[in-house]
Amino acid sequence: MLQSFKMALKSIWGNKLRSFLTMLGIIIGVASVIILVSIVNGYMSYMVESFSSMGVNQITVQYKAVASRTIDVDEFYEFYEEHSDLYENMSPNVSVSVTVKHDSDTMDSTSVGGYSEDYLAIKDYEIEYGRNLQYSDMEARRKVAVIGAYVAEELYGGSQNAVGETVKLNGDSYTIVGVVERQTESSSEFDDGCMDDFVWIPYSRAVKMARNAVINNYIFTSRDINDTETCTTELKNFLYEKMKSENLYTVTAMSSLLDSLNEQIAMMSMMLGGIAGISLLVAGVGVMNIMLVSVTERTREIGIRKALGAKKSVIMQQFVIEALVTSSIGGIIGIMIGALASTGIGALMGIDAPPTMTAVVISFTVSVAIGLIFGYMPASRAAKLNPIDALRTD
Repeated sequence: MLQSFKMALKSIWGNKLRSFLTMLGIIIGVASVIILVSIVNGYMSYMVESFSSMGVNQITVQYKAVASRTIDVDEFYEFYEEHSDLYENMSPNVSVSVTVKHDSDTMDSTSVGGYSEDYLAIKDYEIEYGRNLQYSDMEARRKVAVIGAYVAEELYGGSQNAVGETVKLNGDSYTIVGVVERQTESSSEFDDGCMDDFVWIPYSRAVKMARNAVINNYIFTSRDINDTETCTTELKNFLYEKMKSENLYTVTAMSSLLDSLNEQIAMMSMMLGGIAGISLLVAGVGVMNIMLVSVTERTREIGIRKALGAKKSVIMQQFVIEALVTSSIGGIIGIMIGALASTGIGALMGIDAPPTMTAVVISFTVSVAIGLIFGYMPASRAAKLNPIDALRTD
């Protein structure tokens, strides 16, 4: 075995260019599998983090009020309090389209919405200066607002300067009572439409501003992510009891969307890995062709060895090991290139895409298996050569 291994290395080294070209298909195939799978997995992790920042335990409710069937805010709060063991937070969600203005400065892309005091906890944010919206603000329909760090920076020169100032929403003056901690890490992303570009006001004021008779959007959070399905079912039962038609409402859990996304990305990862794996198959054919050429070139050598008493198994072992060594070296080089490339490409895409152990193990195992499978036929052919015919070969 050791002698066959040494002979394989000698043969590979003696034909450097041919050996490299033989390995090239293996190298490209292994590197492609690692790069594609790592990038897809990195993107999946990025999406999971994005969904997590939105709140994986969030459940959104939308319903369409009709003349004979509607649900007011108090009924939703009653349901929430009755199931406080399941739900951690709840907030009405009223989106309004307004112009945000302070003195002569205007912000057109700022997100403005009406929420309850629980919305801060739902978003998992913290107040940096001032206070959060309070229940009393909802009851009294006070003209107060909590703003994001970007709004504070653009209109007041900093978060610490904004508390106590006023901001105009469609001409109405609102007193800023709190500023949320900055959420955007990158300075380049701290711009219009970023995570810090928002204004929150009491939902009771937002309803009046939007001129809606009812609030038909709500956000719930489950106490336990494992109870999300139960929470969703309870909400659907409550809505069906009130609305009498499943067509009038939708209940969407972020966790179910995340699960669906993970399934789709995993399927995409398998598909791309399979496509890259085809190149490994092509590389196997290349290994077999070169090994057949090698057998032809060394026919006389094989004849001499067999004439001196070498068994079929020894001849076969020699060529199988040579094919295995060739594909293994190609696999190792492919792993190194794939690892470096996936990390570099991930950095360019702005995601963390380290090579996954699963992709490395699978691609290397396949490359070795290719050497074994596609090296078997040439090795078998060499082992079956008649010594006399082999010695006659020029």
